[in-house]
Amino acid sequence: MSDTPETLSDLYLDELQDLRSANDQMQRFVGKLASKAKDDQLKHMLATAEDKIGAHTQALKALIAGLDADASGEHCKGMEGLVEEARSHIFDDGAAPGPVLDAQIIAQYQRMTHYGLAGFGTAAAYAKALRRDDDQRRLEDMVRDIYQGDAFATRLAETCVNVQATETA
Repeated sequence: MSDTPETLSDLYLDELQDLRSANDQMQRFVGKLASKAKDDQLKHMLATAEDKIGAHTQALKALIAGLDADASGEHCKGMEGLVEEARSHIFDDGAAPGPVLDAQIIAQYQRMTHYGLAGFGTAAAYAKALRRDDDQRRLEDMVRDIYQGDAFATRLAETCVNVQATETA
């Protein structure tokens, strides 16, 4: 594919390749976030997320292979920036281990997740327009997975982690 997409098919492939790169970066970083978390539910959520991200990456590779294309594509600079920002907030300037740091971890995780939601939703919309029905279903399933993980992170923050963080003030 040329550097400049000329068709919706080109955009679709570019989006899938970008998502594959974003997922690779996020999966590697989520494991590091889990190592800093103190809350057991948060650790479990991050471990589950790491596994799901890996499964989504494999699904993306299969979708790309179905287009007879190379899965590598370009490096996702958007996720690179989000990971770097999270690294700064958590590892460089983060609070001491405990509820406040756990709240920071959830916030950074959700920023990365929301970036993924935008990308997966876009790819699903492209697949629909291109009448790639099986691709669309798979991508929509991944969007649902991501939304469920994000909703769990929100509930964990609102009912547990943020409450504990207010008690440390």
